[in-house]
Amino acid sequence: MSVAIASFAVFAASQVGTPGPANMALLSTGARYGFRAALPFVAGVALGKQLVIWPVGFGLMELAERAPWVFEALKYISAAYIIWLAWKVANLRLGAADPASSAPGFAAGLIVHPLNPKAWAMIVAGFTGFVSPGTDPLTATAIIAAVLLATQVVLHPLWTLAGDRIARTLAGTRGEPYLMYTLAALTVASVLFVLFGGGT
Repeated sequence: MSVAIASFAVFAASQVGTPGPANMALLSTGARYGFRAALPFVAGVALGKQLVIWPVGFGLMELAERAPWVFEALKYISAAYIIWLAWKVANLRLGAADPASSAPGFAAGLIVHPLNPKAWAMIVAGFTGFVSPGTDPLTATAIIAAVLLATQVVLHPLWTLAGDRIARTLAGTRGEPYLMYTLAALTVASVLFVLFGGGT
């Protein structure tokens, strides 16, 4: 009755560190507003995953077995939302932001993972693949939550910083629109892969 912490940490790093809807949102936000301005959003994204982890750890999986159609519907609603965000990214430009606009804040970051199908798949895989049967739910959930948060605290800022550095190089150049199109396309591709490719 335990959690395979080391193995799960490797899995978590591989999932949190690879492209997905959340990382594309972080990259795009860093590119558009700069690293420092994006930090509240980064914090919200990191903590927002906790809004998924704890309900899953305390029985949401049982509900999923009883009413799988609810989760199937939520999966596609979430995907539609992320694709809408990708469309907005495709139309953004990295020049000086409108004075009336500001970087998305902490609250905006909080909803990214609850609406991210990759996050749900990753968390469900964590509980089903790395937690031994009979493990105390509080212990298992706390460990899964702590490992994922630690991984996010390291890797999410790196994605945001990468966006900032890319923008400094490409803002105002002919390559700028192609960067935004690429970010949007990667976001959509990551969602479609989760929905239809069986990945996490």
